[in-house]
Amino acid sequence: MGEITHGVPAPAGPLSGAVIDRLTTGVALDDSLDSALAEADPYGLDLHLALQLCYELFYRGFKGVDAGWEWDPALIELRGRLEAAFLADIRRDIGDLSGLDAAGEMDRLSIEPVDGSGPSHFLLAEGSWEQMREYFVHRSIYHLKEADPHAWVIPRLVGQAKASFVAVEFDEFGGGRGPQVHQRLFADLMAAAGLDDGYLAYLEAVPAESLAVVNLMSMFGLHRRWRGATVGHFAATEITSSPGSQRLADALERMGAPTACTRFYLEHVEADAVHEQVVRTDVVGDLLAREPELESDVVFGIRAFELVEDRLANHLMKCWRDERSSLLLPLS
Repeated sequence: MGEITHGVPAPAGPLSGAVIDRLTTGVALDDSLDSALAEADPYGLDLHLALQLCYELFYRGFKGVDAGWEWDPALIELRGRLEAAFLADIRRDIGDLSGLDAAGEMDRLSIEPVDGSGPSHFLLAEGSWEQMREYFVHRSIYHLKEADPHAWVIPRLVGQAKASFVAVEFDEFGGGRGPQVHQRLFADLMAAAGLDDGYLAYLEAVPAESLAVVNLMSMFGLHRRWRGATVGHFAATEITSSPGSQRLADALERMGAPTACTRFYLEHVEADAVHEQVVRTDVVGDLLAREPELESDVVFGIRAFELVEDRLANHLMKCWRDERSSLLLPLS
């Protein structure tokens, strides 16, 4: 899991192709990208693969790609334009946030609907082991770097918000124990499920909806301007994690899945139930006591989290209801 064994993926269009060419041959980014950006779907695979490639330079990178590309001015400029397109559609689809407050949004997320739907409910009630393995593949793009995107905000916080944020992240990173790092636990899950546990092993297999979930975290985390949105996204992640993880653990028990698979989700049931209270009071509460002007950004982060998660959930459910794979490439 730790070593970078995967090179850059195949392009999905002119935007991702231009980034790949830049990383592999050093070719300049030319004006033809103007029309490609104007025509690109802000939620589409080409734009999100291009964003993923740009962001990954700030994480572990790609095999055969020089680390010096991380701060390439041309790639940074292009990344900003890709982000602007993505953000514009997120803002449009979220709509007016006036009158909303962070406490109310967190309270709303805490209420489990009686007639819940979505992938975890489906997998619990009727999903197959093969659909569960597909779900693992979609989530591998995030879970094999779990907690890393949110960690970018730590230097941007102060006081109790910073201390409590780090305390939650400390749990995500295994409490100082390497084998307990959540990224490692998910790699163990992948191996137990007969899947490739390599970092970004399935980058070419997942659709834009899966990439957008992770790109949103990276976009917020890498911009100090979006520190409030990062905290809101972090709060939404922690609040919604425990109930969904319990359903997935129960689904895996029903399927007779390997212990390593169930273990990952049971770890989140216990840990994230505690994290929710810490994040509500000591992270969000302290941040907004110090910087009340960030409240709308915290709300935006929560709503943006829901938007991209719902888009992925809708994709999964449509494919599974149609009895077809939700992946771009079939599992071997």
